[in-house]
Amino acid sequence: MTGAALPSHGLPGGGRSAGVLLDAVRCWRRAKDNGRAVQPSLFAALSRDGQEMLAPVFDSLITLFEAALGRRLAVGPQGAISPDERLLLSLLGQSRRCAGCLRCPRGVMETLENALSSTRIMIRLGAASWTPPPGCLLRAQGQP
Repeated sequence: MTGAALPSHGLPGGGRSAGVLLDAVRCWRRAKDNGRAVQPSLFAALSRDGQEMLAPVFDSLITLFEAALGRRLAVGPQGAISPDERLLLSLLGQSRRCAGCLRCPRGVMETLENALSSTRIMIRLGAASWTPPPGCLLRAQGQP
């Protein structure tokens, strides 16, 4: 998904960060479903955007989110965002709190809240150092 076509959901780095997260969620789901190691798959996918340092961060976040859901994380078809993806984006963008939308044990919820905070920090660090690759839509629009 292109970040230029996504709303920011309140994420640091805006729609680009939302696009990177959605790509990571879908890569994570594919790797899990196909029995592949998740972090190397995420690393390869995120390195295209220079965000490979986020591979373990996203792996932990998505694993905890799926545990909090208490079921398999559902991803949307190409060009659409699933309700699970939308919820994760809104939690990460701080427009929603876990306690108001997830029913899971308190320890899981607290751990997910901490993972969300850590992920926000890592996205900010990545967004601050990210330079769009040549030919990127964001560069063509004059965005950082």
